[in-house]
Amino acid sequence: MAGKNLTYKRKIIRQLYFSGLLSCAEVAQQIEKSLSLVAKILNELIADGIVIETGHAPSSGGRRPQMYSLKKDVLYIVSVAMDQYFTRIGIMDMHNNYVLPAEEYEIRLVDNPKALSHLAEIIENKITASGISREQIAGIGIGMPGFVDPQQGVNYTFLPSGSSSITGYISEKTGVPTYIENDSGIISLAELRFGAARNCKNAMVINVGWGVGLGMILDGALFRGDNGFAGEFSHIPLFDNGKLCSCGKSGCLETETSLFIIVEKALEGIRAGRVTVLKQLLSGKEADLEKDAEAVIESARKGDRFAIELLSEAGYNIGRGIAILIHLLNPRIVVLSGRGALAGKIWEAPIQQALNEHCIPRLAANTEISISTLGYEAELIGSGALVMEQFGEQGKLALKAKKPVKVAS
Repeated sequence: MAGKNLTYKRKIIRQLYFSGLLSCAEVAQQIEKSLSLVAKILNELIADGIVIETGHAPSSGGRRPQMYSLKKDVLYIVSVAMDQYFTRIGIMDMHNNYVLPAEEYEIRLVDNPKALSHLAEIIENKITASGISREQIAGIGIGMPGFVDPQQGVNYTFLPSGSSSITGYISEKTGVPTYIENDSGIISLAELRFGAARNCKNAMVINVGWGVGLGMILDGALFRGDNGFAGEFSHIPLFDNGKLCSCGKSGCLETETSLFIIVEKALEGIRAGRVTVLKQLLSGKEADLEKDAEAVIESARKGDRFAIELLSEAGYNIGRGIAILIHLLNPRIVVLSGRGALAGKIWEAPIQQALNEHCIPRLAANTEISISTLGYEAELIGSGALVMEQFGEQGKLALKAKKPVKVAS
């Protein structure tokens, strides 16, 4: 029974992490156990110093139930968000607050055999510097681009790991369970658990970044496909433009819509004499690609006509791709997330125009287009959610009362 109780404790911790506040009845419903058993285990978790009572729910006419939440400092998560050029790493508590702010590191993934060892070293140093006990770290969650197989813990595009797996290698170096997922899948997990797709059974989450990724939420769960490779939205062949894509094919959606292409078009426009504030802001150097993309987005938000034109053109083409998704999958909501979501409502009009032109009205009528409120933080939040998705089944921790950690600044 002790082993079962530990499993139930992990499941309750998992549910409280995702929901924030729950009553005993709500916990019992979510983990499908009796009210008396859940009440007993909640009391044990309170005695362990892991769960706290937070008062009664607002009155709905009957007896108000006692609400419960996790203590924020009982467990921690190392969240890692990678793209082809930069990696952000932060440590979060159980309320998704940073106890060590996310820092950015330059780890180039293309043709870099040392990328994995560099990543593991940075994570290890980050954990050591935090002063947090390894036993209090629920896990390391990593979102990364490429063809990622979460079950095998490997990435067939980046981060070569030899005879080991990425998850096995990092776990060995840090002593902490490690989980990986494609960056777009991670972002859709964040939107499902904490963002615009929360409580939606069927949603498409578009990750606008150096590519244009897709996370698919079908029947309330992240859909990964047979090998974890589902959602390669970037590589829908929509154009006869002859442009070579990063995948090796030509004419993919990515070749007209990624932030990399938007910056490239901005530089071409400047060279052609377009009047724009971007002339003073863009360097055109690879090392400044992130800053250049941010400059285009911010300039569009401030009303620069050329910057708005660039994003609108990309938005229209993304909308053409979304029309295909609506015809195939009939989602309740399509969420624009990731780095590109920082452009906000600028995306909405061109995407809607594309849907007006390319989508059957009856199919599109009930699909909402939404801009993420999580934005650029989505991948880091999703990395934490990835860890806690697994925690209900295999959390390694001995769940005992812990003294609060004084995190190094």
